[in-house]
Amino acid sequence: MMEEEELEFVEELEAVLQLTPEVQLAIEQVFPSQDPLDRADFNAVEYINTLFPTEQSLANIDEVVNKIRLKIRRLDDNIRTVVRGQTNVGQDGRQALEEAQKAIQQLFGKIKDIKDKAEKSEQMVKEITRDIKQLDHAKRHLTTSITTLNHLHMLAGGVDSLEAMTRRRQYGEVANLLQGVMNVLEHFHKYMGIPQIRQLSERVKAAQTELGQQILADFEEAFPSQGTKRPGGPSNVLRDACLVANILDPRIKQEIMKKFIKQHLSEYLVLFQENQDVAWLDKIDRRYAWIKRQLVDYEEKYGCMFPREWYMAERIAVEFCHVTRTELAKIMRTRAKEIEVKLLLFAIQRTTNFEGFLAKRFSGCTLTDGTLKKLESPPTSTNPFLEDEPTPEMEELATEKGDLGQPKKPKAPDNPFHGIVSKCFEPHLYVYIESQDKNLGELIDRFVADFKAQGPPKPNTDEGGAVLPSCADLFVYYKKCMVQCSQLSTGEPMIALTTIFQKYLREYAWKILSGNLPKTTTSSGGLTISSLLKEKEGSEVAKFTLEELCLICSILSTAEYCLATTQQLEEKLKEKVDVSLIERINLTGEMDTFSTVISSSIQLLVQDLDAACDPALTAMSKMQWQNVEHVGDQSPYVTSVILHIKQNVPIIRDNLASTRKYFTQFCIKFANSFIPKFIPHLFKCKPISMVGAEQLLLDTHSLKMVLLDLPSIGSQVVRKAPASYTKIVVKGMTRAEMILKVVMAPHEPLVVFVDNYIKLLTDCNTETFQKILDMKGLKRSEQSSMLELLRQRLPVPPSGVESAGSLSLMAPTPEQESSRIRKLEKLIKKRL
Repeated sequence: MMEEEELEFVEELEAVLQLTPEVQLAIEQVFPSQDPLDRADFNAVEYINTLFPTEQSLANIDEVVNKIRLKIRRLDDNIRTVVRGQTNVGQDGRQALEEAQKAIQQLFGKIKDIKDKAEKSEQMVKEITRDIKQLDHAKRHLTTSITTLNHLHMLAGGVDSLEAMTRRRQYGEVANLLQGVMNVLEHFHKYMGIPQIRQLSERVKAAQTELGQQILADFEEAFPSQGTKRPGGPSNVLRDACLVANILDPRIKQEIMKKFIKQHLSEYLVLFQENQDVAWLDKIDRRYAWIKRQLVDYEEKYGCMFPREWYMAERIAVEFCHVTRTELAKIMRTRAKEIEVKLLLFAIQRTTNFEGFLAKRFSGCTLTDGTLKKLESPPTSTNPFLEDEPTPEMEELATEKGDLGQPKKPKAPDNPFHGIVSKCFEPHLYVYIESQDKNLGELIDRFVADFKAQGPPKPNTDEGGAVLPSCADLFVYYKKCMVQCSQLSTGEPMIALTTIFQKYLREYAWKILSGNLPKTTTSSGGLTISSLLKEKEGSEVAKFTLEELCLICSILSTAEYCLATTQQLEEKLKEKVDVSLIERINLTGEMDTFSTVISSSIQLLVQDLDAACDPALTAMSKMQWQNVEHVGDQSPYVTSVILHIKQNVPIIRDNLASTRKYFTQFCIKFANSFIPKFIPHLFKCKPISMVGAEQLLLDTHSLKMVLLDLPSIGSQVVRKAPASYTKIVVKGMTRAEMILKVVMAPHEPLVVFVDNYIKLLTDCNTETFQKILDMKGLKRSEQSSMLELLRQRLPVPPSGVESAGSLSLMAPTPEQESSRIRKLEKLIKKRL
């Protein structure tokens, strides 16, 4: 019974001592131990077996038991000590709390005592320093009073002296005194309520007013508004008066400058009245010479009279410019019919030169709207529109057109005086625009006449396929006009000039380029692409000569140059014109015109070569293919096609060397024209025997290889054909080969033949199938059953069917297909 109770107690104890993993982990971290008894998964049986692994070890059982009992007693002592210690914790805590409360009360009492002592000390300090503060306030007030009295004395004395000096016109002393009086008066703004101070302020204002009126009267006497009488030299009194005017109301200074400038320019208004002969544009130089003499005279006589910061010389020049612009605008409105382009450009050139002189002489700080757009330096290029300096061609062209001379000095960058006078010419620039319209018309007529006189470019020379020199002359002239007009105006005249440019770009494209493209014998005049086609099957179109081919290539290259240069012209015009007018610059229509010339030229080259190959294709369709008995070399019609290609393509390639992309377009367009024409002619070859189909397949493969080699045919430098071109040739000619392979296949059994057709021609349809049956020479009765079978076997809808562009080049031959097809393939490989 005792043993059972002990076992139950042990089990209960073990149940109580089961700790969670988290608690057990925390105990191990706080009290790390290597003793097996401290492990959470302690197993008594394993522990005993560890202590007594063998029977012989049982001899030490008493010693082991004694050790365990000793360890138990130690644990009991430790537990007892801890329990007893916990018994006294509560009592000790209460005692410690009471002691802390007592210490806090003592500390509070000490703090209160210190605060009382501090208040007593502060009160004592206040009593000690009370008299000192009073002395400080008294000293500050006394200092302020003395300073104010001194200022008042200075103000009163200054006002008296100012009034006396004003009466005696002692402006030099007044200038120094007045500034001091005004500075002192600022200290009394807060005392204006005092009558005496207010009275002194009013006396100062009255003195200023009197000074202003007196100085204006002195200047009026020295420089009367009426007449042209001037003093012999500068006056010291007036020089000092200007110093006083700097301090007075700014309106006084403005009035002095206005009167002096008006009197200084009064002679100009008389000499250059509208009814005077020297007032007209042809003597405009005299105006600018007059003001230059006046500026020199001013510097000698009056340069030291006015303060430097007044910039009187610049103000005189600016006022002269305003007056001149008004007078010129008025006289040009009156005599508008007498303005010729030579006279207008002469006047503008002299005026812009004068504006450049002003920019070198003055800073432009007196102008209120003298801002200038900065000009950017364009990059260097061979294109005339990417250069700002006059070229020799421009100078030569300007010499030929004597009335369009380039101004000697281009507009200087950052010139604040630009347009200050020349703006008046802008309303009359239509004369210049009309002149450019006339001159450009004459230039185009000269180009036409030169072309007729010199003829097309000579073949087999460096001129073949080169850009026509007339287009370079045209754009050089355009550049000169654009630069010249931008110096005259960047507003509406630039838009008008752009319209003229557009007009003659189109005329150049029509008269020089399109108008000189070769025409066929069937054309009735003008360039008509349809005239290059045969009127009826079997009739031939005249083939272009070598000279004509070179001319077409030359016109194509010229149109390409014009297209690129027109785009750059548009960009340059947008740089020159005012920002608000940029949207009105648009040469897209003219660029489209040159693109049309390029397309027409390429189409002419394609149709010429295509038409040359037509007789050969016609000969192919008229051959008796059912009578061919054996497969030989390539047929004569293939040789004819290859001969035409070798004759034309190298010439075209060499002449389009500078525009390689358009030669590629020519090749692509020819392939897209020849192959779709070759396949219909192939269908016309009926009926056709097995041997005839083999011969046709051999011919087709030969044409395919020639077409693949077309871009580099006859060239010493072999280049890989462009992928876009190769894809077109492979796609089209492979379809022709597949058609012939279907024709070569036995038509029985029907199912095999139809399946073979569907497999080889993935884009198959009943119409093509019908043509193939006709080529095989099958009867209508046989064809109907085969067509019905085809309709049944065609997938509906044809989902998952490859496109024509993904034709399989190595389609397997069915087992039932004749072995003669395989023999033909071997023959082709052997020949290659």
